[in-house]
Amino acid sequence: MGKSKYFIKKFNPNLKCAKVNNNISKFYKNCENLMQKRTKNVKRAKTISKNIKNRWYWLFLGGAIIGFLNGFFGGGGGMVCVPILQKVLGLDAKKSHATAIAVIFPLSLISAFIYVINGYIQSLPLLFVGSGVVIGGLIGALFLKILPPKVVRIIFAIIMFLGGIKLIL
Repeated sequence: MGKSKYFIKKFNPNLKCAKVNNNISKFYKNCENLMQKRTKNVKRAKTISKNIKNRWYWLFLGGAIIGFLNGFFGGGGGMVCVPILQKVLGLDAKKSHATAIAVIFPLSLISAFIYVINGYIQSLPLLFVGSGVVIGGLIGALFLKILPPKVVRIIFAIIMFLGGIKLIL
């Protein structure tokens, strides 16, 4: 703990407060726990990076399927993207959904451009639905930040199930 004590003393302004309250050992222990968590996060990031290198072909194939679905149906690639990111890379629900949104955005732009060129888009519905999508997207992003990953997974599963039932009927 020699180097970490020096680092903590030199760069942490809260140390004076800890000295006054005689909580030095508790303070060092909390700082050590924080440093261990950061080390674990670095190891996790390296593991994810290694998983990407080892499973690039599954990601490429999944990306091709996602792109096809998004282009063919005009959306819906995220429903495939989220499970791929969870199963292949082992990402948690929140990171999977956030990454899926980032993946789907350029696909949606490309699909929309092609639909505009072919004359399939009408401006009045685009205005009203687009406004609702922007508001709903902001609210959804806020809820993604607030809700725990398990709840996000359950909500996603319910929506997938209901969507499948609707397609069957």
